[in-house]
Amino acid sequence: MSSRTLPLLFINLGGEMLYILDQRLRAQNIPADKAKKMNDIITTMFNKKFLEELFKPQELYSKKALRTVFDRLAHASIMRLNQASMDKLYDLMTMAFKYQVLLCPRPRDLLLVSFNHMDAIKEFVKDTACILAQVDETYRQLIEMYAPLASGEFQLIRQTLLIFFQDMHIRVSIFLKDKVQNSNGRMYSCTGEETSRLQFNNGGNYTAALCEGSFELFGDRVTKLGTNYSVCRPVETHMSGTSKRSAQHTKVNLVPNPLAKEELNLLAKLMRGLEVPKAGNADSGFRVNLFATDEEEEALLSRPDELSYGFINIQATKQDQTANAELAKIMGEFSESRESPDLSTNASSKGDDLLAMMDGL
Repeated sequence: MSSRTLPLLFINLGGEMLYILDQRLRAQNIPADKAKKMNDIITTMFNKKFLEELFKPQELYSKKALRTVFDRLAHASIMRLNQASMDKLYDLMTMAFKYQVLLCPRPRDLLLVSFNHMDAIKEFVKDTACILAQVDETYRQLIEMYAPLASGEFQLIRQTLLIFFQDMHIRVSIFLKDKVQNSNGRMYSCTGEETSRLQFNNGGNYTAALCEGSFELFGDRVTKLGTNYSVCRPVETHMSGTSKRSAQHTKVNLVPNPLAKEELNLLAKLMRGLEVPKAGNADSGFRVNLFATDEEEEALLSRPDELSYGFINIQATKQDQTANAELAKIMGEFSESRESPDLSTNASSKGDDLLAMMDGL
């Protein structure tokens, strides 16, 4: 496992997210002034302190922790996505980058794919000097960290990415149409056996090999992997027919448990919290839908539990100073009992520092 994989994974998935959001904003005819709010996502994505934490040598986050990072990143602006749309967005992001990793002819081309995503992001913010400076600084860090690496290190990075993606087999309609993905969501046969063989006669015209792409701030990347596919063709974000039917056949009880709700309310009262604020009105934000019709969105609401990521947020406020003082005293007692260095090391889960930093941005 390579400890240098996380920055490439984050930047490439973030680039794919921006491609998809940009395409959906255009498809939904969102006003240009609100669509520009995508700059807020890019600002958060390339925040200096955030990147300093990201570029530290470390293991990859778990799939759930990384999903949480992108969930907060997607809502860094006034855009709002419901659970089904966010699930679909993340599926498209991960499968698109997985396909690019599989197609890289050389492990070192992973850096060229990353630069293609960075070039497109730079085009998004070309009219905003301050954000453009953040993107250029990220270019510098990428070149400084990855350009000196040997091909063996890039091979290790590629293997780490493939291990991360190996259990993700989400069907994407554009891949199914191009026959680069099987009906079961895989891009290779399950057994790994040879499925077909092509033969050709020797002779013919000689075609020189492609030159190596530029690893500088500006230059020809040569490879098209990592570029915005929605420029050449529309991105289809709807589920395939078989996938939709399977989702509809999955019976999930969506009725909330009143007892669980009361328990959460009691917990919130004990912490002197308030109810989670309702979503802003139409003037303060807008909703982005990743589905072509409402029926497709409702079908995804019955998504299996193992593919969904639910979160419960409890807010603590300073409404009652006395109660807060008592609560702080109790929390202090807990922290004192955990001052053992061995326990404190194990208590912090991977990715908490990065998530806490995102909350502060």
